[in-house]
Amino acid sequence: MDEHDPTDQAAAEEQAERAREIALTMDLCLRIGEMLLSSGAGAADVTATMRSVADHLGLRSAEIDVTFTALSMSHQRSTEDVPTLMVRHVQQRDIDYEDLTAVDHLVRDVLTDQADLYLARSRMATIVSMGHALPRWAVTVASAVMAAAVGVFLGGGPVVSAVAAVAAVLIDRVQLALARRRFPFFYLQVAGGAIATLLAAGVAATPIDVDPSLVVTANIIMLLAGIGLMGAVQDALTGFYLTSSARLIEVMMATAGIIAGVALGISVVDAIGFELGQLVPGKLGVSDLPAVLLGAAVSAAAFSVASYAPRRAVLPIAAITAVAAGISQAVAVAGFGRPASAGAAAFFIGLVAYAVAGRVRVPPLVVAVPAIVPFLPGLSIYRGLTFLADGGFFVSQGILALMTAISVAIALASGVILGEYVAQPLKREARRLESRLAGPRLVGPFRAMTRAERRALKRLSND
Repeated sequence: MDEHDPTDQAAAEEQAERAREIALTMDLCLRIGEMLLSSGAGAADVTATMRSVADHLGLRSAEIDVTFTALSMSHQRSTEDVPTLMVRHVQQRDIDYEDLTAVDHLVRDVLTDQADLYLARSRMATIVSMGHALPRWAVTVASAVMAAAVGVFLGGGPVVSAVAAVAAVLIDRVQLALARRRFPFFYLQVAGGAIATLLAAGVAATPIDVDPSLVVTANIIMLLAGIGLMGAVQDALTGFYLTSSARLIEVMMATAGIIAGVALGISVVDAIGFELGQLVPGKLGVSDLPAVLLGAAVSAAAFSVASYAPRRAVLPIAAITAVAAGISQAVAVAGFGRPASAGAAAFFIGLVAYAVAGRVRVPPLVVAVPAIVPFLPGLSIYRGLTFLADGGFFVSQGILALMTAISVAIALASGVILGEYVAQPLKREARRLESRLAGPRLVGPFRAMTRAERRALKRLSND
């Protein structure tokens, strides 16, 4: 006679299968969160996306905690059961909007019942393991195009754009070599700033007529483009202060690396008796406006290509940036300062990013971040460093210029997020489902489908 009751054995097998599904669901949510967080998404977006997936797959009592370096998720089926806890450390990587878009589509398919748990896990593994459609050298070319276009946006001529492009190629290859040897990002930024300054000074020492300050400024903007200040500001606004602090420190260290590199280059140039000159921006005439708009559009499009954004989003990003550059110039002509003009442009970008991103089927973050690239405060950073290098009376002006750079950076990030607040009001269903969400969504689903909507979708697919 069998000592084991078949009913008890079946219940034990069912309980084991349920525990296995819980573990697989938590692992999927953590992998999704890791991909979003490492790509620059805000902690509020990551938390809300993970909660949406977990709720939809049956883990309605899961607890989620997001920090800058780790994700944790716990679930307890009942007070009598031992809780399950899983932790995943975030591996910081380069900006990758191709994978970010793929994960965003995967989340939407899960929430619309077009992908179950096992299919979602398979697709997630494919996303992580697959390479990019673009070869690595194409990123170097895109970086060169971006630096050249920023030179045009700043009012430089063909020679400035050409030298800035060459400097961008050198910076990208040197940074890639240092990254492969596991140098911290700070030293990569130091190398980039020093290369830009020394190359600009070397070209200016030849008979070639070039403004070295514009070359350095264009490459400073290129180096600033990969810094995730928007995520830091979004985390601060949405209550994730620990993650925001960590991201702000990362931003400060990366920017300090640029400042150190440029300052090193200026010191070397001064030691050999050469004058780089201070960049004093003048008023742009109406005849310069087409070049400014074109430079802004091309630089944003090139940065999106360098970040592996889907091709269908490149032209819309360029168009949005051109309009934003026009708004920025109009605000500046009206007599407002640099932070106000940058903030106005960023507000417009945030206002339209949600609608445009929906049209081209990418997260709004993919549209917003490249579009603010031309407005990054490379000009103020360079002016501040040159004033500080002069010493004496100019020190106060240098400090003021660096403070202006900080103000512009904050205006850009907060302007984009404010635009999202206006353009993307939260629905009541999203508030109920995503209780911890306290701000606009730049990544992830905006609300979960109701059961009636899912049934209607199934009927349409069956027909």
